[in-house]
Amino acid sequence: MKKIDIDIKKTVGQRLKESRVVSNKTQVEVARLMLMTQQQYSRFENGIFELNYSQIIFLCKLYDISADYLLGIADY
Repeated sequence: MKKIDIDIKKTVGQRLKESRVVSNKTQVEVARLMLMTQQQYSRFENGIFELNYSQIIFLCKLYDISADYLLGIADY
């Protein structure tokens, strides 16, 4: 795995966690909405798993953030 891939997954994970906390949701709540276990969702926040397109769209809508922000392209 390339260093840039690891950095992107880490950035996405940090922004997912930050957005979840700001929206006052638990990992369990978000995982249920995504039809997965809390452990599976946790792997996104920890930069272990990569999100697919539909998951990115879903989470951006849920947290009211842009995909650019989530993916580390923009800082807002």
